[in-house]
Amino acid sequence: MGKKLHVGCSPLTGTIFAGTVLKDGCTWGAGKSDVTIEALVAVAEHAARFGRPVEITGPDGKLEYRITVEAF
Repeated sequence: MGKKLHVGCSPLTGTIFAGTVLKDGCTWGAGKSDVTIEALVAVAEHAARFGRPVEITGPDGKLEYRITVEAF
């Protein structure tokens, strides 16, 4: 089985990357890819199917994000 794919957002640039991380769990391995547009389109399509805002809560149950999409 291959390495687990990780997706994350750069705190400096806002770029969304996909790739593998090293054993420390924080450092990107070789071959990360900028998937910003693809990720945003996938999230928009996912959220649009719900027909209402998608809410994401943290481990404590507190609301962290509400995603609303308008299709044109």
